[in-house]
Amino acid sequence: MTKIIGVVGGAHCSSEIYKLAVEVGERIAKNGNILICGGGTGVMEAACKGAKNEKGVTIGVLPGRLKSEANRWVDMPIVTGMGLARNAIIIRSSDVIIAIDGSCGTLSELAIACNLGVSIVGLKTWEVDLPIERVNTPQEAVELAIKLSNNPIIKSKRNII
Repeated sequence: MTKIIGVVGGAHCSSEIYKLAVEVGERIAKNGNILICGGGTGVMEAACKGAKNEKGVTIGVLPGRLKSEANRWVDMPIVTGMGLARNAIIIRSSDVIIAIDGSCGTLSELAIACNLGVSIVGLKTWEVDLPIERVNTPQEAVELAIKLSNNPIIKSKRNII
């Protein structure tokens, strides 16, 4: 069954993180899943680019009111006019999330995921006391994300509320 995998991370990132996010996006698409993110620059852009490299489907939940704010690899821009509050939509719409690097917006997404019981896979992201399954490679990130999204027993261990 097709899953919606959220990718969260900073709007600004190093070239190393950008490459990791591209590979995550590619692997999400290769496995026949849909990528959802904030639709902007940095990690979001890289993941969308990767998904499009593999003919995948991308959704960008934008903080502003203009579809034109989406990066060029977003297939379906969702305009919200909600600023950072749009993070809750990204997380609620995801079967699982992969956090890559990130800044304070990413930290808020991790907290929302924890509160909503959405499993989190972390690749070079925040070191915080949350139920984050840490991995070292894009391959591990996507394989674990798919496993967590398909296994309600594993996922239920992370449900906080």
